[in-house]
Amino acid sequence: MRGLARVPGGTMGAARRRRGASSLVLLCTMAILTAPGLATGMAYAAPAAPVAPAATAAPAAPLPEPGGKSLEQVRKEIEELYRQAGTATDAYNLAEAETKAQSDKIVEIANLVVAGKERITALKNRAGAAARAQYRTGGMPPGAQLALSDDPNHYLDGAGRLREGEKATSGMLSELDRTQADLQRYAEEASERWATLEANRVKSEDSKKQIEEKIKAAEELESKLEAEEKARLIQLEQEAQYKAQTAWLSTGAMKDVKGTATDAGKRAVQFATAQIGKPYKWGAVGPASFDCSGLTSQAWLAAGRGIPRTSQEQLRLLPKVALKDMRPGDLIIYFDDATHVGMYVGDGAMVHAPRPGRNITLAGAGSMPIKAVVRPDA
Repeated sequence: MRGLARVPGGTMGAARRRRGASSLVLLCTMAILTAPGLATGMAYAAPAAPVAPAATAAPAAPLPEPGGKSLEQVRKEIEELYRQAGTATDAYNLAEAETKAQSDKIVEIANLVVAGKERITALKNRAGAAARAQYRTGGMPPGAQLALSDDPNHYLDGAGRLREGEKATSGMLSELDRTQADLQRYAEEASERWATLEANRVKSEDSKKQIEEKIKAAEELESKLEAEEKARLIQLEQEAQYKAQTAWLSTGAMKDVKGTATDAGKRAVQFATAQIGKPYKWGAVGPASFDCSGLTSQAWLAAGRGIPRTSQEQLRLLPKVALKDMRPGDLIIYFDDATHVGMYVGDGAMVHAPRPGRNITLAGAGSMPIKAVVRPDA
């Protein structure tokens, strides 16, 4: 089993500055090196792990507490605010996706209405032609036409065509009734779709407001920290992830995980890892920035598979697989409310878009509470 990466230390001052400057590098190192062992025969290019400094030192002394709170308390408060923003982001993304679906359906209905009206116009023209033809015959009963006809055979032939015409007219009127009924149904469905569209618009606006409020509150908390405290805050985040990953690995969770990526899975992983370093932005699906489910959905779209837009819908609609059967390209859904998602890339690591203020990065697959694993290419 490969050894766990240690958080480098140093004397007060310069060592702290090195920790702040190398924080993102350490996160990638930690995610790879806390795995039980590097898999062989990986079908995609995993980012190379930098070598951690050999020197170690005693833990840094606690920094001053801003506003009477410890940095750990601030970290947890900020984390919870971003978690709430993540929940609202998933609701926003779902409302936006449903709004688009309803808009597309309304356009489809509008096209059906146009076609139906054109059909009714054609049927009415045919009915008018039939009425004019009857007028030209004087509207006499068939018996009278037979009595006045000089050629009974001619009459009988005409009577046959008349019966065919009556049958055609009856069918035409039935079709006219059906088309008018369809138009009525289209109108009712369009009305329902408009109501749903408006409800989704309101839901989207409410979620957007919640997201902005939570992010603003988190940013205000973080803005009160000094530069050294911000660096230490990043280190605390890493330490919490490291602790969670180590605890997860200690359960033997990765012992039997040996799955290899499919061709589509390789393409999805290649796309996702190519986005490392790009910023998180809620509601974004690239190419310059992504949110968590924006990254996973676009990665699989690049691999040729369309999947649901949100982490909750990915959980609901994609096939679930056991953790021991997990393979690169599978999606790991996190938290009880399924509001975060990352893509497993192998060796106990995943790639994800963490939260506002952070960039797409590698992290330990067990660095957050796992709810389920789902497979886009089952």
